[in-house]
Amino acid sequence: MPLVTLTLKRERPGSERRAIADAVHAALVESIGIPPDDRFQVVSHHFDDVIYDPGYLGIARSDDLVMVQVHLSTGRSVAQKKALFAAIANNLGEFGIRPEDVFVTLVEIARENWSFGHGIAQYADAAPSHLAGTA
Repeated sequence: MPLVTLTLKRERPGSERRAIADAVHAALVESIGIPPDDRFQVVSHHFDDVIYDPGYLGIARSDDLVMVQVHLSTGRSVAQKKALFAAIANNLGEFGIRPEDVFVTLVEIARENWSFGHGIAQYADAAPSHLAGTA
């Protein structure tokens, strides 16, 4: 159920954009247990429209910056969120993206606020099986 928005500071070839998207999705599957077929992503590159501080919190960022915003249902523990952050940075590192250039935010949404089609709130009455024990 995550909706992932990937914003790239610089232009990258289509194959590289797809590899970045694949790496983020794999991190979601590995670290927080989303189903492999639960994939909804938007990838964009904005060049000069992405404004960032290259040294905020003492982290030396470059124009290789990859911003990852994940909208997901509430209920993950802090440990799961930390594991997700680490998995995303690690997976993107396999493509030469420095961990300093990986910026991730999570936006938690109540389950009843999702509709996956047909105008129905599929998760409003019952949690999906992969979230059965969460709040």
